[in-house]
Amino acid sequence: MEIIAAVFMDDISLREVAGPSTRIDLTGIQFSAAAPQPVPVTMAPHLVVIVRCAPGEGDTAALEVRYLMNGEQVARNLQPLQVEPGKFSYRLVRGEIDFADYGTVEAHCRIDGGHTVVVPFTLLPPTEATPPD
Repeated sequence: MEIIAAVFMDDISLREVAGPSTRIDLTGIQFSAAAPQPVPVTMAPHLVVIVRCAPGEGDTAALEVRYLMNGEQVARNLQPLQVEPGKFSYRLVRGEIDFADYGTVEAHCRIDGGHTVVVPFTLLPPTEATPPD
């Protein structure tokens, strides 16, 4: 099995199209977000990991996502994968991350200890609300 893509996003939906084909619609792809309040704050960005199982490969594996900040692990998620050979699937990963300061956390995604795909997420200071006119 291999990781095809991994991104932080707001929403995911599946829809069928003509024939045996399915579309995955991702909305709100993001690599940063403004904090809802000043730090310290806990954030739980939604990560989607899209995987492929090639024909002839085993259909079970483990997906591990380690969240690293300044080289230190701050959260971890481990979950089983089962994907029919020749097919694609996805997993949603929601890690709760405590931010003591603004900065970047990296999601290190891998299957069965293989190749690592790194996806950054940067927490920015809160934006000031614009007063109504």
